[in-house]
This record gives sequence, structure tokens and C-alpha cells, in this order.
Amino acid sequence: MYYVYLLLCNDGQTYTGCTNDLDNRFKRHQLGQVPATKERLPVKLHAYFAFPNKYLAFQFEKYLKSGSGRAFTKRHLF
Repeated sequence: MYYVYLLLCNDGQTYTGCTNDLDNRFKRHQLGQVPATKERLPVKLHAYFAFPNKYLAFQFEKYLKSGSGRAFTKRHLF
């Protein structure tokens, strides 16, 4: 399985990522090992979506990072 996840960062911003090992990836975020969130700790896992293959997961991540995807996120997830 592949996961697209949304983190809520300490600065109030969100971070969207994709991984095939959600537990390990979230731990790396919490430990400050991910440059994109290192300065915005602590982070909270707000939501995640599971996909059967990498292609679908990356397509959904790309959508969430687009303008309409951000609007979808604000309207339905926050």
C-alpha cells in the first residue's frame, strides 16, 4: 500500500507527502529528519489516504498540492 498523508505543523501550515511506510515516515518527521518539516516541529498526523499502487498515490498527492486540491483540503479536512 502507498499512503498520501497530511501533517499539521506547529506554524499552522500543512505538509502533504507520500510514502509506502507511513509509520516510519511519520517517525522521521517527528525526529526532525525531514528537511521540509524540521523547522516546523512538532507535527501531527491529521489525515492519510491509502492507495493500492504508487501511481494513484502520487497522482492524488499532486492533486492535493494544486489549487483545487488545497481548496478541497480546507473544505473537507480542516
